[in-house]
Amino acid sequence: MEHRHLNHQDYTAAAVDDVISRGRWQDWADLRRAAMDDPSLLDRIERVCARHVHDPYAQRHHFWMNHVRFRRAAA
Repeated sequence: MEHRHLNHQDYTAAAVDDVISRGRWQDWADLRRAAMDDPSLLDRIERVCARHVHDPYAQRHHFWMNHVRFRRAAA
């Protein structure tokens, strides 16, 4: 996925938010794979999602927050 306003493909906080908010299935699969390869990415995903947990309609962010919690519990 080409991230808007970004000229690189690193998973910065802005890129993570963009993938979660606007990404499609393959973009999510790529983010999941990247987080499995680099567990420090889970911290970044958690920080991005933490800004949206107060919004009950931010279901994508809630999903990813639960994914982070599940991955940490399984480790």
